Amino acid sequence: MAAVMLVANVVRAKGSDVVTMHADGSVRELLHVLAHHGIGAVVVSARGSAIAGIVSERDVVRALNRQGEALLDEPVASIMTPEVVTCGLPDHIDDVMAVMTEHRIRHVPVVDDGVLVGIVSIGDMVKRRIAELEGERDDLVTYIGTR
Repeated sequence: MAAVMLVANVVRAKGSDVVTMHADGSVRELLHVLAHHGIGAVVVSARGSAIAGIVSERDVVRALNRQGEALLDEPVASIMTPEVVTCGLPDHIDDVMAVMTEHRIRHVPVVDDGVLVGIVSIGDMVKRRIAELEGERDDLVTYIGTR
């Protein structure tokens, strides 16, 4: 049978690199970071290990709608979400996906012993869940074929 899909498996497969930036960096800098790395969210962290917040493309769009282009020179801290939903390496992807759906978020930092060790997106989770289901299907086909 297929292995249980834990966040640890997702992080192991995709890597543990997390793009971070300081809270006092400008929204203009944030946009450059998002575009340069081709990502949808950045963890706000002074040293890359403790989480101060998270800021996503959605946060930028909503703030731009309210404030206009003056927002670009404002600090990221002014639009970040300071109460960050996180998960741990031993969490099951189904549970994390449920939390993402409940909170309407697409990115969840992964924390181990209070230290940032990765980030997972809804795309990462769906990709791994599909792989898990395909593995289960293949196991069933093999089982049925041997009977």
